[in-house]
Amino acid sequence: MEIHTAIKEDYPMVRAFYHSLIEGMQNSEFDIGWKKDIYPSPDFLKDSIANGDLFIGTEENKIAAAMVLNHECNDGYQEFEWPTKTEHSEVTIIHALGVHPQKKGKGYAKQMVDKAFEVAKRNHQKAIRLDVLEGNLPAEKLYTGLGFQYMHTLKMFYEDTGWTNYKLYEYAL
Repeated sequence: MEIHTAIKEDYPMVRAFYHSLIEGMQNSEFDIGWKKDIYPSPDFLKDSIANGDLFIGTEENKIAAAMVLNHECNDGYQEFEWPTKTEHSEVTIIHALGVHPQKKGKGYAKQMVDKAFEVAKRNHQKAIRLDVLEGNLPAEKLYTGLGFQYMHTLKMFYEDTGWTNYKLYEYAL
């Protein structure tokens, strides 16, 4: 799988990827709770592409995985006392990391997280943080297996899930 920054022309393919991912995960044992055009929303995807924050993993000219890396986080993150003391601009947040269900088990999620490590280190970040919908055991296993530390479970609001428990994770760089 080749990972690169998405460009404007990739938007239709990126949107279709997330729609396909959501369809493939709905009603599965570990439904991620995302909803088409709510999360990730078209504006979020377009803005992330425009800012150079959306990364896609492609295989045979098709998107197999995608994620967004930026400094934006849910307001709930501010309620928690993170162990790594940093400025907001020194933390990379992973958003919307997904691997197409037909591509699971190939190590693509790990490759995407490795790319996040590379980008964060290159940008002199002090930590990478993220949240996982409580009960998404594959994601929890992935992140802890890659060295992320579970920090806290917090009820946070997102448009796709409403007020729901999310597990916060951090990887200090």
